[in-house]
Amino acid sequence: MDDDQRAFLDELLSTATPSGYETAGQRVWLDYVGEFADEVRTDDYGNAVAVLEGDGDTEVALAGHGDEIGFIVRDITDDGFLRIERIGGSDSTVSRGQHVTIHTADGSVDGVVGQTAIHLRDRDDDSVPEISEQHVDIGAADGEEAGELVDRGDPITFDQTVTELENGLLSARGMDNRIGTWAAAEGLRRAAERGTDATVYAVSTVQEEVGVQGAKMVGFDLDPDAAIAVDVTHATDQPDSPGKRSSGVALGDGPVVARGSANHPVLVDAVRESAGAEEIDVQLQATGIRTGTDADAFYTSRGGIPSLNVGLPNRYMHTPVEVIDPADLDALADLLAGFATRADSFAPFSVDL
Repeated sequence: MDDDQRAFLDELLSTATPSGYETAGQRVWLDYVGEFADEVRTDDYGNAVAVLEGDGDTEVALAGHGDEIGFIVRDITDDGFLRIERIGGSDSTVSRGQHVTIHTADGSVDGVVGQTAIHLRDRDDDSVPEISEQHVDIGAADGEEAGELVDRGDPITFDQTVTELENGLLSARGMDNRIGTWAAAEGLRRAAERGTDATVYAVSTVQEEVGVQGAKMVGFDLDPDAAIAVDVTHATDQPDSPGKRSSGVALGDGPVVARGSANHPVLVDAVRESAGAEEIDVQLQATGIRTGTDADAFYTSRGGIPSLNVGLPNRYMHTPVEVIDPADLDALADLLAGFATRADSFAPFSVDL
């Protein structure tokens, strides 16, 4: 990953894109892919597509989702505090005592999620209030002042920075799934450098965290011959991972190819073969029921689109301190490019009956 690619990743990670409010992040993504794509376009909800035109008949999509989890202002109390609700799967066990930013039409407003001091709490009560019972303190004197600063429906994100840990590991909020949009863009750029017979779409979808909604729109609109949904997946190589949920996925061991459910077996084999040809180590993951990614929407679009979920190992998902290994991410972009440049030779992507 060179300096420009790292700067692109950092800008994605520092731009707030809670589901339904992705515009700023989509602009960052479009500015980057516009430098090397043959065409860029968006739809009415903000799904973004970059096109690399090939000479062959095969069309493949490389897609990450551009939205992140967060919160939304539900109400403003007479005392000037903000009552909140989830956007996506925000975790009530990590939200209290955090710095947050409220994104308003007039700019950003700083706040904190209130947490009663340990001295004042019932020591025998370890329960965690639901998000709907928590509040944000922006320092307003009363509800009238707060109402002049924020509106109901304003989105909220944690105020976090990108932090480099030892051995080059990176921590930030929203690795889920800025890494997917980064990899899709970089996969397209690297495919463009190599040249490809297939037409390749890089996609940044919206509203994955609230029901893979953007992928439903894009899958229907593009109708590619194959789609790869790029997302994070749980690295279970940290001490608190429950043994019964262990997947064997670890940071630093490469991208993760999912098998089962939405993951088309021919596409699985094609990506694994591409990994071998590129000398990229990959990990395997079982998804017997659903992937929990945009692949679940792509594979049932129209008459069925052969789809695959390729993941990046990620610790502490849906917290403000998600951790990845950028070496895995760089390998993921190379894997996508390797598949894209070979896609025409793998088509058609259909089971042999």
